[in-house]
Amino acid sequence: MTTVAATWIVGGCAYRAGMAIARFPSIVIDCPDPGALATFYGAMLDWKADVSSDWAEIRGEHGQCISFQQVEDYTPPRWPNQEVPQQMHLDVIVDDLDAAEAAVLDLGAAKHEHQPGTSFRVFLDPAGHPFCLCLD
Repeated sequence: MTTVAATWIVGGCAYRAGMAIARFPSIVIDCPDPGALATFYGAMLDWKADVSSDWAEIRGEHGQCISFQQVEDYTPPRWPNQEVPQQMHLDVIVDDLDAAEAAVLDLGAAKHEHQPGTSFRVFLDPAGHPFCLCLD
C-alpha cells in the first residue's frame, strides 16, 4: 500500500480519504430453506423476494438487500444462552408492537419466552434466528 496526499493505492486501485471502498452492504443469513426465510422477511418488510434453489434475497426499493444461503446440517442459534451463539440478529422498527407482533406471528415467527425490555420484543424467525421488533 502506498499513501500519497490522503490517497491509497491498493492493488492498482486508488482510494481517497472519505471515499467508500465498497457500496451497498448486504447481510447474508445461513438457513436450511432460503426460499422460506426470504418469503418470511419479504412479507414482513414488504420487499420483493428472488428465490433460487440454494440462495434467495429480498430487496427494498432503495437497494437494501438481505440474502439467505442454504446450509446443510443447519443448527439454529440458542438465544439468550451462547451454547449455539446467535452471531447476528436483525432489529426492525415498528409503530405498534402489538400489531407488529400479531403480523409476524401470522407469518410464522415465534415469540421468544425471554423478553428483556419494554420498548422491543424478541422473536424467532422460521429458521430460529432471533430478531427484534423495536419502537425506536
